[in-house]
Amino acid sequence: RARAGAWAAAARVAQGRRRVEGAGRSPSPVARSQRAALYVHWPYCEKRCSYCNFNKYIPRGVDEAAMRSCLVTEAQTLLRLSGVQRVESVFFGGGTPSLASPHTVAAVLEAVAQTAHLPADSEVTLEVNPTSAPASRLAAFGAAGVNRLSIGLQSLDDTELQLLGRTHSASDALQTLAEARRLFPGRVSVDLMLGLPAQQVGPWLWQLEELLRRCDDHVSLYQLSLERGTALFTRVQRGALPAPDPERAAEMYQEGRALLREAGFRQYEVSNFARHGALSTHNWTYWQCGQYIGVGPGAHGRFVPQGAGGLAREARIQTLEPDNWMKEVKLFGHGTRKRVSLGELELLEEVLAMGLRTDVGITHQHWQQFEPQLTLGDVFGASEEVNRLLEQGLLLLDHRGLRCSWEGLAVLDSLLLTLLPRLQEAWQQKTPSPVPGG
Repeated sequence: RARAGAWAAAARVAQGRRRVEGAGRSPSPVARSQRAALYVHWPYCEKRCSYCNFNKYIPRGVDEAAMRSCLVTEAQTLLRLSGVQRVESVFFGGGTPSLASPHTVAAVLEAVAQTAHLPADSEVTLEVNPTSAPASRLAAFGAAGVNRLSIGLQSLDDTELQLLGRTHSASDALQTLAEARRLFPGRVSVDLMLGLPAQQVGPWLWQLEELLRRCDDHVSLYQLSLERGTALFTRVQRGALPAPDPERAAEMYQEGRALLREAGFRQYEVSNFARHGALSTHNWTYWQCGQYIGVGPGAHGRFVPQGAGGLAREARIQTLEPDNWMKEVKLFGHGTRKRVSLGELELLEEVLAMGLRTDVGITHQHWQQFEPQLTLGDVFGASEEVNRLLEQGLLLLDHRGLRCSWEGLAVLDSLLLTLLPRLQEAWQQKTPSPVPGG
């Protein structure tokens, strides 16, 4: 506990130094294979929201000491297996990780710091639900080493919150937001959903405008996705609720991103907006196809298992059910249920699809780290279909690399329908199939 407190104290000093001096520069570069982000999944919630199909559980009682011990063990095991020497960010997600105790967060951070280099100014994010985050608890998480909060606000309309099955009111959300901004100035993100059944454009834009009067420097806009097996899906299927209108949702998204741009926010990713440089460095790792290690029940990861003599990046999924996951961690040191080696083309498809989600897109230098033989020009430059997208102003391919325009970001899924087949075709031309009997 004392060691965890020492790490958290160092983190607070570094955080203050960066704000005052503009410090926080990375030490000497570490090879890509030795750097990673860490995701920690807390699987428990107070109740299941009507739209949610995430891996979460509503327990009668949680043995937090056992869960804490297993999270620590798995984090250390996977860090050693990956050969990662530097953890650049940590994200506590869920579930509702703000239901965990600050001591659990501190223990995991200390375990990471003991196993790899965790710089004192690394971004450490905690997802927060308003009903589980009074000011005193937020302060305790800060003392444990958290330096950024992501608040699941979702709506400022109490009727919509009830429809979504949220346990908080709009008043609760705004109070938590105010307390979070006081404790973590410049380091608070809020989520707002759009495209709900019967939701109208004007009232939703009013919510966003109200939020902009009170929020910090990071906003995420997420369109509702009706997932089979959820209560909301069932109500729509039975006709108890109207189906969300995709055209209306698209109008909300376009109007919302324009409003955010006017307010000084940069749309640095399809759903994420930041000002004053408050980008999420953890999520940026995902979009840049960096390595990340997933810890906890159902967590996902992408890394090269150096400790097992691996050469290819693996997609990993941990065992879903918490009790079974804990049994496996106690037996084997980790609860990885599924491992899939990613082929070179599969990795390039991820680089393309994830990189184009950002306003930076894919630079030539970034692409060459994954594909040193085929340039972006080789793959896309001679395609008539791609050139039509360039002429329409939806894509840009120039000395910087390949990226979507502001208009193109809004229709990325349709652009990928052209780009992914072109990548696959170029890859097949580069690596022709062997001739039978040759």
